[in-house]
Amino acid sequence: MSRILDQSQHPLSLWVSLSQINGLGGESFRRLLQSFGDPERIFTASYTDLVKIVRAPVARLISSGPDYETLTPTLRWLEDPLNHIVTLADEDYPRALLEIPDPPPLLFVKGQRQRLNLPALAVVGSRSATPQGLSNAESFARHLSDCGLCIISGLALGIDGAAHRGGLQGNASTIAVVGTGLDIVYPSRHRELAHVLAQEGALISEFPLGTPSKSQNFPRRNRLISGLSRGCLVIEAALQSGSLITARLAAEQGREVFAIPGSIHSPQARGCHFLIKQGAKLVETAQDVLDELGYPAIAPSTITSEPDLNDVETRLMQCMGFDPAGIDMLVKCSGLTSDSVCAILLAMELAGQVTRLPGGSYQRIGQV
Repeated sequence: MSRILDQSQHPLSLWVSLSQINGLGGESFRRLLQSFGDPERIFTASYTDLVKIVRAPVARLISSGPDYETLTPTLRWLEDPLNHIVTLADEDYPRALLEIPDPPPLLFVKGQRQRLNLPALAVVGSRSATPQGLSNAESFARHLSDCGLCIISGLALGIDGAAHRGGLQGNASTIAVVGTGLDIVYPSRHRELAHVLAQEGALISEFPLGTPSKSQNFPRRNRLISGLSRGCLVIEAALQSGSLITARLAAEQGREVFAIPGSIHSPQARGCHFLIKQGAKLVETAQDVLDELGYPAIAPSTITSEPDLNDVETRLMQCMGFDPAGIDMLVKCSGLTSDSVCAILLAMELAGQVTRLPGGSYQRIGQV
């Protein structure tokens, strides 16, 4: 009995208990708050008053009172100083989310809670990104974070992960919005990245602890990625990419939409080209984003220049252009032997100037 009493005394117990009511969605939760003020008044309201706002089964569950026994895992999770629950009643609830039609009544937060209200930019894109796309995501995120924009992404493989790594290198850091409970890291390959985010940035979710990865949760997650941000930058996306959902949600929420163009031959560029045709701002440098959002220019010292190339490497780069190129084409264009081309490409790959693609072709890795 003492354990239940302790649970009932926790300042967040009624918020969590109300959020666990089966059938009570975010919209109904917010209507109850508007009508009664706070969870305590909701739980003490009469069934007659409750059923005017929510369906009868939900009203009966609320009338039966808080289920304190189910709170144990969440309250134990909150014992870690890195773990938080931020409610609509808290002063540091993200103000940007109050501008969207369906802000979550409460957010689970792991990490640096004070980052929730920093000016932010969403950076999203393909899970199957090219090496150039990964390089762009990390470089753009690093520069923009240095200029004061917290980088928001979804912890997915590919562009998301690169954006988080870049954001961590900048001053404003990065926040991952996930589609699972915060006691689960998905994908598991990002476990180490999630640990660093908790120490230096933050992870947030509207889903209760224990929520597994479900496909229907990720569009809901995407609206928070765009909602937290002043704009959404898409770096590589196929036409069926979930990143286009995030971009569409950003536009509907009144956020700016940015897209980086790519090769006309690349499937990973078609989603970005589609967005540009629909009115997204074409982005070539991080400064394009800053100009649109009214931020000052990046200091020249923060721009990484392309490594110096010798004459032969420069000739090979000119032959390569900016699209993937095969050995035979490079041999024909440069006039070098096949052995020479292979040796030079290997050296340039080790130097991080080009990357080898599936099928044996090569592509330069440019700098932002």
